[in-house]
Parts: sequence; C-alpha cells; structure tokens
Amino acid sequence: MSGDVEDRLAIGRRLATSVLDPMKSAFVGKDEVIDLLGVCLVGGENLFILGPPGTAKSALVQDLGRRLAGKTFDYLLTRFTEPSELFGPFDIRKLREGDLVTNTDGMLPEASFVFLDELLNANSAVLNSLLTVLNERIFRRGRETRPLPLVMTVGASNHLPDDDALGALFDRFLLRVHCENVPGDRLSDVLDAGWRLERRDTRGADAISLDDVRRLATLLTDVDVQAVRADLAQIVVRLRRAGVTVSDRRAVKMQRLVAASALLCGRLRAVKTDLWVFRHIWDTLEQEEVIAAVVEEALVGAETADAHPRARRGGAPDPEALLRDLDDVASRLDRLDLPESERAAMRDHVGLLAARCQWVQGDEKRPFLLGKVEQLWARIGKPGA
Repeated sequence: MSGDVEDRLAIGRRLATSVLDPMKSAFVGKDEVIDLLGVCLVGGENLFILGPPGTAKSALVQDLGRRLAGKTFDYLLTRFTEPSELFGPFDIRKLREGDLVTNTDGMLPEASFVFLDELLNANSAVLNSLLTVLNERIFRRGRETRPLPLVMTVGASNHLPDDDALGALFDRFLLRVHCENVPGDRLSDVLDAGWRLERRDTRGADAISLDDVRRLATLLTDVDVQAVRADLAQIVVRLRRAGVTVSDRRAVKMQRLVAASALLCGRLRAVKTDLWVFRHIWDTLEQEEVIAAVVEEALVGAETADAHPRARRGGAPDPEALLRDLDDVASRLDRLDLPESERAAMRDHVGLLAARCQWVQGDEKRPFLLGKVEQLWARIGKPGA
C-alpha cells in the first residue's frame, strides 16, 4: 500500500476516533445517527433526520459542523423563507450595471457542509433551486450557473412529506434515520452528558478539515466491493419482492456508502457488515421493520474482527411497528382484484414480518402478533404450501 493511500486511510481513522466517537460520548443513545452522519459525509450523500422536537436533531448536526474545519451553513426553513435567505441577495453594484449576479458571501452556495432544519417547510420559491443543489451540486439563478463545493447536506423534520413536490425534495436524501427521545432508563446519562456539553467548546484541535474529508473520499472507488455485490443485489431483490421500491439508481449509489463504511473501519475492502446502511433506505415508517428484517437476515454470521459496529443492531423489534405492517397487509388483502404477483410479494412480506415477530419481547405481545401472522397465512397461503 502506497504512503499516500495510507495517509488517506488515516483520515478515516481520525474522523472516527477524533470526531464521531467524542460525539457519541456527548450525545447518549445517538450512535446510529452519528455513524450515519459519518458515512454520508465520506460518501458525499445527503442524510434526512426524522424526529419530534427536543430530540437533539439540530444539536447533533451543529456539533458535527463545529468539528469540521471549513465553510458550513445552517438555516431553519419556514413557509416564508425566500431564496435570498439561503443563496444570498443580488449584488447591488452589478445590478446597477444590468447584471443579475448573486452575492453568495457566507451563504449556502459557498458551504461544503449544509444543515437545513425543518426541511419540509420549503416553499415553491426555493424548492427548484434546492433540488438542483442537492442532486447536481449546481447553483442556478437566472443566467447564473456555478458548481458548488458541497460535500453533504443534512435535512431534518418532525414529519414526512405530504405532497409530491416535497416528496421530490425528500428523495434527494439517500438515507433516512429516526432520532427519538432516549429511553427513560438512560435519562440520567442524558442529563449528565447534556450538562457536560453545555460547558465545553467542541471546536478545537480535534476538528478535521472538509478538505481532508474530500481527500478520504477519493479512495471510495478504490474500495473493493466485489465480495459483497451479490449480497447487495440479493437485498435489493428481496426488498422489491416485499413491496419496497428500490430503483437501480439508488442501488448503484448505495455502493458509495458501503465503501464509505469500509473506509471508516480502515479497510479498502467491503465486507458483508458494511451493508448495514441499507436499513436506512425507507420511504415510509411502515417499511422500517421489513427492511430491518431483510438486512438482518443478510448479516447473519457476518461478524468479523473488522466488522462495522452498526452491524450489531441493538434492541428488540418494535411491536407497534410490526402491528401496523400486519394490519396494512390485511387491509390490502381486502381488495377483490388483487393480482397474483402482488399476493406473492405479500407472502414474502409476511414471511419477513413473521421472523421479526419471533424476537418481540413480552409474553402477551409476541403471541398476539404471531396470531395475526397466522390469520394472514390463512388468507394468502404460506410460501411452498
């Protein structure tokens, strides 16, 4: 391995140990969100954080921004946000000369790391410009067109999109993650960490430059993903059979995040545990448990010394989410004109949910959910029966 490659790999180790690990100590119960921030940063993809107010969504992203040496930009969107608030006003001097040129000093077009809080408040006035920024890394305004230095955008909201226009904006975020309140049994740890966080400045010697992140990202295409490509393809196929839409474009882009996961573990070779990132490609809340089941099944027996720590999923399945999914299947079965292809997809879907139900904690909840599963099998038939 050349010295230059080793130097770039060292950036990944420094990002993990000097930025991500201290954040995990500062924010209790947010390890998964923090690891996703790291993977998307290296992979150059956007991350959407969903969660109610007060769950540290903004604090997490702003803390990461303070640790990144370079130009950052964050803004709280409202329904009345104007384009100039994000992209800058027109340059008055140029305007007097008849040219429409934007003064972007200190604004989004000059930033490498961007945080847009309450993203889904975006109105039509800023929507088209944001879509181009997020998808093409290009700023267009009037006759102006300029490439952007943008590495990553994080969007946050307490709800999912409710119309097609906002759905298109949401689609620009390759990964999505929940940021929930920490369970009550860890509240004491949250209070202690929060008090310590109030008293310290996170900007300092441990900050990593965004230029270094770009250097690390040049190794993405050097990562050998061939060993996991068949497993990746199988995950996509199984998700599609279970009714989760995964486009070819999205599957191709996910390879970058698999490679980023490997780099953050100090490897130039992807292993099966790097496929953990597929847990976060959901479009709706109803898809989360199904996707988790598919990914966990793919990762069985994949633990190695150099595995990504997120491959070890903590916690039992959410019984409420499973119940929603089972009820959704039952309501779809009420359609009289259900084609056989959709019934086959439902059988795969129910099979995945049934496997998750086995791991639900609680002597009352588990039998209840398994009873729901048996009712569905009676209606659509078990696979191979």
